[in-house]
Amino acid sequence: MRNLYLTIVILASFTMNSQEKNATKTEEKYQILPFGSIKPTGWIKEQMQKDVDGFVGNLDKLVPNLINDPIYSTGRLHKNSTVKDLGNNKEGDAEGSEQYKWWNSETQSNWWDGYIRNVILINDKVGLKKVAKYIQEVLKTQDEDGYIGIYDKELRYQFNSENGELWSKATMYRGLLAYYEYSKDKKLWNAIVKAVDNVMTNYPIGTSSPFSSGTAFNGGVSHGLTFTDVLDKMYQITGDTKYTDYALFLYQDFSKTYQSEKDVQLSNILNPNYKLQSHGVHTYEHLRPLLVAAYASDNKELQKALQIYIKRIENTTTLTGGAIGDEWIAERTADATYTGYEYCSLQELLDSYSVVFQKQGNPKTAEAIETIFYNAAQGSRNPDHSCIAYLKTDNSFEMEGTKNGEIEADRKQTRYKYSPAHQDVAVCCNPNAGRITPYFIEKAWLKENKNTLVNVLLMPNSITTKIQNKPITIETVTEYPYENKFVFKISNPKLASFVLKIRKPSWVKQIVTNEKYTIENDFIVFNRKFKKQEALTLEFKAEVEIKKDLNNENYFSYGALFYAKPIEAFEQKGKSYFTNFDDLTYKPKDNHRFEFIEENQASFNNGQITIKAKNKTTQQIENITLIPFGKTILRQVSF
Repeated sequence: MRNLYLTIVILASFTMNSQEKNATKTEEKYQILPFGSIKPTGWIKEQMQKDVDGFVGNLDKLVPNLINDPIYSTGRLHKNSTVKDLGNNKEGDAEGSEQYKWWNSETQSNWWDGYIRNVILINDKVGLKKVAKYIQEVLKTQDEDGYIGIYDKELRYQFNSENGELWSKATMYRGLLAYYEYSKDKKLWNAIVKAVDNVMTNYPIGTSSPFSSGTAFNGGVSHGLTFTDVLDKMYQITGDTKYTDYALFLYQDFSKTYQSEKDVQLSNILNPNYKLQSHGVHTYEHLRPLLVAAYASDNKELQKALQIYIKRIENTTTLTGGAIGDEWIAERTADATYTGYEYCSLQELLDSYSVVFQKQGNPKTAEAIETIFYNAAQGSRNPDHSCIAYLKTDNSFEMEGTKNGEIEADRKQTRYKYSPAHQDVAVCCNPNAGRITPYFIEKAWLKENKNTLVNVLLMPNSITTKIQNKPITIETVTEYPYENKFVFKISNPKLASFVLKIRKPSWVKQIVTNEKYTIENDFIVFNRKFKKQEALTLEFKAEVEIKKDLNNENYFSYGALFYAKPIEAFEQKGKSYFTNFDDLTYKPKDNHRFEFIEENQASFNNGQITIKAKNKTTQQIENITLIPFGKTILRQVSF
C-alpha cells in the first residue's frame, strides 16, 4: 500500500506540474538544421549508394505484400478486420497476435522513411521520382478532417485494447517531415499540420487518455509514444510550444496508464530498485519522449528522471554500443557473449542519443552515437553482401540462427543470421537499417547560436547553410574513423563571420594543426574571420587502448573503433529472394578462443592491432591480429 501511495503522489504531482499554463520551457543547447543540409561524401556516400542498390532500395520487391499493403487507404482496418499473414513464424505468440493487424504500417512507413532520406542525401534521381509519387499518393488518402492513418471512421481514436493509431502515424509522418524539409512543399506541410491537429483534437489534452488500452499486451500502443518525434520536429520547424505541450501530455498519460512496455513510466524510473526489463527497442526509443517531456517545461523531477534513465541504459550497452535487445532486457547488464542486440535497438538508441545531445550538449553523448554507428551497427552489417543481422552479439562465434549455439526452450531462434528482409521473424530491422545512416548524418552539424557552427559527429560530409543570411559550405574530407586526418574545405563567398567548433573525442592524445585554437568543453574552437575559400587541416593522434567492460573483460580500441579477431567461417545460403538477395548463415572453421595476457604489448599498424594472447585450446601464446570490429562477421572482441 505504501508503494501504491508513493506512486499516486508522484503521478499526481507530475500531472499538476504538466498542466500548468505557460510553464517555462527548458532551453535547448543546439538548433537543428533542416534535413538535407548535411550530405554524405566519401565512403559513407558509397555505402549508402550500395544500400539503395541493395536491400534498402529493394525491400518493396523483397516483401511486396507488406510494403504495398494499402493499409493507409483502401485497406484501412475496421471492426471486422482479421489478423494478417505476414509470412513470419509467429512462435505461438498468441498474446501479441493483435499486433499483426497494424504491423504492415510500421514495416512500410519505416522503410519509406529510410528510403526517402537515403535518396535525398545521395541525390538519387530515380529514387526521388519514386518518392515524389509516394508523397502524392499519401496526400490523396487524407480525409477532409485531416486524418491520415490506418483506421476506418468507426474505429479511429476509440480503442480500449491493443492498436497502432499513434504508432502508424509516427512512422509515416517522420518520413513526410523529412521530405518537406527537403522540398519545402507547402501542400505537404499544410497536410502534415492538419493531420497532427487532427490527433490533438481527437485526443485533447486533459480530457482524453490515448494510452488507455486495458490490461493486456499493448506493444503497438507503447510504440505510439514516439509520436513525440513528430511533435518535437514540428516544434523545431515552427517554434510553437503547443507541440511540446502535447508531447508532455502524452508522456504524462503514458506514465499513469497500464503498459506492457513500462521501463520509461515515471514511477518506475524514480523507483531506485527498478531495473530495465522491457522489449529493448521500446526502452531505447522511449528515451526521446521522456527527453521531449523534460524539456517541455522546467519540471525538475523529469530532469532527474532523464538522468536516471540514461544511466540505466548505459548499463545495458556493450562497449561497442550494442544495447540489449534479444528481445527483452529482462533486468540484465550487457555481456559480450550472452546478451544480443537487435538492429532496431541500435537505430532507436542512436536516434535517442542524437536528440539528447541536441538538447543537452554533452560530448560524451556524441561519442556514444559514433560508437554505435561505427562499431555495433557496422558490425551487424554483412561486409560482403547486402543484408544485416537481426540479432548480433559482440563475441560472435557462430551465426546459424541461435545466440552462439544457445538453445532456447521456449522457441526456435532464427534471428542470429544475415538477411535482406528477415521475413521469417519480422520485417522491422531491415527498414530500420535503412534509417540509421540518414539519422546519423542529420545531426552531424548543429548551430549553437546565429554565429556558431558545431561539428558534432565526425565523418566525410558536406554541409550547406547560412550564417547572418550568407551562404556557407564546409566539406569534410576524411576517411574517418579508419583514419584520423581531416581537411575542412570552407566556401564562404559572402565573407560571413562565424565561429567553428569541432568535437575533440576523448581518446585524442594530441591535436596536430597549424591553426590557432582554444578548447571549450571538449570542442576545438576556431574563432576568426574566414576567407572566401579556405582549407583547415586537422589530425588527431591516438594510441591503442585496453578497456574493461562491466564483466571485467578486455576490449582493444584505437581512435573511434574497436578491434576484433576475425573467425574464418563456412558461408551457407538459406532462403533466396532473387538474384544476390539471400539469407546467409555462418559456421566457424575452428572453435579456438583466446585469453587476455596482463602484460599485453599491443601495437597498431596499417589499420590493424597486433596483440599477444593465450590460445585456450592449445595453451600456447600466439600473436594475433585484430581488425576493425565493423568489418567482421564471426569474431572475438573481448579477451
